[in-house]
Amino acid sequence: MTPPISRVTVVGSGNWGSVAAKLIASNTLKLDSFHDEVRMWVFEEILPSGEKLSQVINRTNENVKYLPGIKLGKNVVADPDLENAVRDASMLVFVTPHQFVEGICKRLVGKIRNDAEAISLIKGMEVKREGPCMISSLISQQLGISCCVLMGANIANEIAVEKFSEATVGYRKDKETAEKWVQLFNTSYFMVSAVQDVEGVELCGTLKNIVAIAAGFVDGLEMGNNTKAAIMRIGLREMKTFSKLLFPSVKDSTFFESCGVADLITTCLGGRNRRCAEAFARNGGKRSFDELEAEMLQGQKLQGVSTAKEVYEVLRHRGWLELFPLFSTVHEICIARLPPTAIVEYSEHTPKFSLVGGSAQFF
Repeated sequence: MTPPISRVTVVGSGNWGSVAAKLIASNTLKLDSFHDEVRMWVFEEILPSGEKLSQVINRTNENVKYLPGIKLGKNVVADPDLENAVRDASMLVFVTPHQFVEGICKRLVGKIRNDAEAISLIKGMEVKREGPCMISSLISQQLGISCCVLMGANIANEIAVEKFSEATVGYRKDKETAEKWVQLFNTSYFMVSAVQDVEGVELCGTLKNIVAIAAGFVDGLEMGNNTKAAIMRIGLREMKTFSKLLFPSVKDSTFFESCGVADLITTCLGGRNRRCAEAFARNGGKRSFDELEAEMLQGQKLQGVSTAKEVYEVLRHRGWLELFPLFSTVHEICIARLPPTAIVEYSEHTPKFSLVGGSAQFF
């Protein structure tokens, strides 16, 4: 029996969402198991010209606000109606700022196909009273569907112009579904592999944005490459320890996939979190991140500052602040409790900490 043809909807249309739609659209045209058309839900905005963003995308085949100059593919259809965009989709790709996911999922309850499956490209976590909740878990719980994740060393504008890059799909049990996602995203310039470690892949993608903020502080203070390398090493160590404390099932090997060390490196060298943190440090912390985000990112959202706050809440609640000097210090600098120079003064105080027997260890 011929397997049913999958329809894909991208939930989100920012910089990375538009690039994801472009990647997927190039593959759905070639692969018989996917319907050609890729729907992309657009949060409607009125452009300075007075036109609606979704209409301009459909007329020009370009997201003129978030990915100007790049053709998305004629089979990408922008849709400002969320329910309509997802109605027929059996594969849902979530790629919005993490703070909007819960609200979007609430609107989708009962509106999606029973056989739908999801993947999250979203970096961040929700912190609730009962503890941290990963975005993939939030999507699964709210919508009652399985959710894989895709993370990696992926600066969107570079992938948009088809420079070589890698990514990692994290899956829970169903390798067949993971391979389907790999097939949907993999191209000659975007190489995707799958690992059975949803939490590890997702936490790498989430936590590296905090380290990128720290790297930006180092750049803004002109502390040099040695200092930046030290910050990245300490950051990777804290990423691994935090991940394994929360989820002992997280695999060491995941940190050596594209979602781990590679994503950490690229985000600390480029990317919006590093750039805004550099500006913050150059201004001596006198201009807020909200102000810098509005000025520098043309409507895009900073993830690192909010993730640092969320992680700080987890650390404080569990009595772990002293175990994570870098993560703690980044948040305290972001809220102006400490000056940007504290990034090195504090992060060098390495905690004496080790968990044996399969849990977390510093390396």
